[in-house]
Amino acid sequence: MALETEIKFRVADLAGFRRRLEAAGFHEETPRSFESNVLYDTPDRQMRTRTEILRIRSYAGKWVLTHKRMPDTPGSERHKHRIETETYFSDDEALTEIFRSLGLVAAFRYEKWRTEWSDGEGECVVDETPIGDFAELEGAAEWIDRVSARLGVDASEHIMLSYGRLFELWRQEHGSAAEDLTFAAVGALRRE
Repeated sequence: MALETEIKFRVADLAGFRRRLEAAGFHEETPRSFESNVLYDTPDRQMRTRTEILRIRSYAGKWVLTHKRMPDTPGSERHKHRIETETYFSDDEALTEIFRSLGLVAAFRYEKWRTEWSDGEGECVVDETPIGDFAELEGAAEWIDRVSARLGVDASEHIMLSYGRLFELWRQEHGSAAEDLTFAAVGALRRE
């Protein structure tokens, strides 16, 4: 169990941002890999009401189970803080069946192409999603502020929202009926 501290921001130019990361001393840890996520919840969305998530993620040949919840004491307003518990596993079908047996349902799916970077002190991930490109800085709050400034990202550009919430806002803005943040669902609606 760890306290996750992060911010997101939009990336308009992926190639240019890669150059900025390299100039800031980052090295690529995981090359661009497809990531698929499924959030599970009760049918009446009790976990969402409590601001919790239970996620199965497939990424770079690995399966990860993650539970996130709000910390017992609030953190700073400038960063997103969550208590995060993760474990790796090997049989997604068995875990999915366990969830179903417990009465949990697949509540939301989202996909992205992710590249992971590190400077040895913290992590920057670059996510190419169906609704745009984003980066996340994750590490100590002071490191996030320092690196954000070094990358030329103003604090006013910081986003503390989840991809689920960003998708809800995108749906409202575009009048979209897509239920999941997948390339097929969003792409099909963009082509209509």
